[in-house]
Amino acid sequence: MSVRIAVPREVTPLERRVALVPEVVQRLAKAGHSVTVEAGAGLSAGYPDPAYAAAGARMEDDRKALFASAEILLKVQPPTEEEAGFLPPGSVLVCQLNASRNLPIVARLRDGKVTSFALELLPRITRAQGMDVLSSQATVAGYRAMLIGAELTPKFLPMLTTAAGTIRPAKVLILGAGVAGLMAIATAHRMGAVVEGYDVRRAAGEQVRSLGAKFLELAINAEGTGGYARELTAEEKQKEAEMVSKAVAEADVIVTTAAIPGRKAPVLVRKEMVERMRPGSVLVDLAAETGGNCELTRPGETVVVNGVTIAGPLNLPSQLPYHASFMFSKNLQAFLELLVTKEGQRVAGYTDEILAASLVTRDGTVAHKGTADLLSAGGGP
Repeated sequence: MSVRIAVPREVTPLERRVALVPEVVQRLAKAGHSVTVEAGAGLSAGYPDPAYAAAGARMEDDRKALFASAEILLKVQPPTEEEAGFLPPGSVLVCQLNASRNLPIVARLRDGKVTSFALELLPRITRAQGMDVLSSQATVAGYRAMLIGAELTPKFLPMLTTAAGTIRPAKVLILGAGVAGLMAIATAHRMGAVVEGYDVRRAAGEQVRSLGAKFLELAINAEGTGGYARELTAEEKQKEAEMVSKAVAEADVIVTTAAIPGRKAPVLVRKEMVERMRPGSVLVDLAAETGGNCELTRPGETVVVNGVTIAGPLNLPSQLPYHASFMFSKNLQAFLELLVTKEGQRVAGYTDEILAASLVTRDGTVAHKGTADLLSAGGGP
């Protein structure tokens, strides 16, 4: 027995990644599965069609036919409403669905009796680490953000001793020490900068220091559930703002990465703090897509305010699509091991805690409670 797996070309603007790379396609093909890839799907990520064909994939030019023939469709971004309509009843969709922001698409999947899994809903447990796309893609984003900061700053990052004199190293501040923040810290340290990191979770201090950075300490423990930070009280926010304000004013490059799942990004750098930054300073806001950690961030734009450059890049993993796709593909391979039995059949039920947590639609219903509540409250069809 085998399962028919399909991989379409991504059509979301700025998206250059592909859900499966040839190496993983080859492994799936060797396991007996049938893999069909839309022509040109991996080209923008550096994976040409002949590489897929050599790995055992069948190439398909007809987009609608590819969707219609899929038992399991693998994507990076959510499908468009039209694409959702192409999927046959009983088929399975696996992608970053971002259901709360795509309710019409969820409704279309529900009405079409498509089973859908949202990879961003995977539980943060040890067993799910191999399929954690949020972590793998945040690794890419943190690395790329620091490269953007290095490109925009008018200064060298490392200390240099030259015939013209000694050049002091740049000072880099990373706000938020999750996966993206830690990668930004590691990258800045490798570049030779003096690095400071801050996170409201005191437990993050050990990780920050292990990467060669100084951890900004504040007598607050905001450890939340699932490895995320809880929201601070008003008094805690004031203390945090005072300490962060001082560090911001002294930094040459700042990368902000703070996020609260399912909510608008917390504002860490306010307008008055930017006003105290030195001309030539740079701020790269990884949270631009969810409102921004800086009050002056404009999503998708790079602006200059009083000599300070503020970048609000979108979809940073897509800017390094080769390795971002490779990591995403390996995550999907691990997820498929739960979804498909060793005998090559789709599992009959989704009782596994990872599948149950990430299941959004099934058999004409919305299985994810939060999404179902939003739809019933009038947030979608």
